[in-house]
Amino acid sequence: MAHPLDQAIGLLVTIFHKYSAHEGDKNTLSKGELKELIQKEFTIGTKLQDAEVAKLMDDLDRNKDHMVNFQEYVTFLGSLALIYSDILRD
Repeated sequence: MAHPLDQAIGLLVTIFHKYSAHEGDKNTLSKGELKELIQKEFTIGTKLQDAEVAKLMDDLDRNKDHMVNFQEYVTFLGSLALIYSDILRD
């Protein structure tokens, strides 16, 4: 049986590929794929406006190729983990 952290990491990878496979390159998220992932996988996702998703996309897209690759996605998740840590600690 896999350990909980193994399962959590596997889920994060699976979710990336669930959405990255919709358009174009199966190893990156387009703006539309990122928006769909956020809307369907995060509680706050339905509250985000298009402009906020566009800003997030711009912030995540470090190499400015208009896509979010897996490394950029992992950086996003790390930032979220830091936010959650602050919230849960208080």
